[in-house]
Amino acid sequence: MAEIRGTGAPTARADSWLWAVRLVKTRSAATALCRAGHVKINGDRAKAAQHVKLGDEIQFRIEGGPPRIVVVRALHLKRVGAPVAVAAYDDNSPPPPPKEERLALGVRDRGAGRPTKRDRRAIEKLIGERDD
Repeated sequence: MAEIRGTGAPTARADSWLWAVRLVKTRSAATALCRAGHVKINGDRAKAAQHVKLGDEIQFRIEGGPPRIVVVRALHLKRVGAPVAVAAYDDNSPPPPPKEERLALGVRDRGAGRPTKRDRRAIEKLIGERDD
């Protein structure tokens, strides 16, 4: 574990810790989350190099997914295995929406939005651009 000189309090970089406990796939992705302002430590926007310590609450969101809220219970600088990673934080995230709501979001009525290839050919035939 890294230490800040003089205080003796163990700390780790925010991006490194998110990657080490397997909340983000790569460290560069964790750094990008911090730079985009999607990571908050104790309610304040965090930079990638900001230090986290035991008991800090980290909020983040990955690619429009549900928000994740975790409380730091152990500090790791190197990537650890899944069983060790799960013990490193308490997950206080809200439960995901029910399956019915998640599936209903992507459903569109027929005819709404962009025409299909078949619809486009019928339109072209109607206006006379097609000789079929």
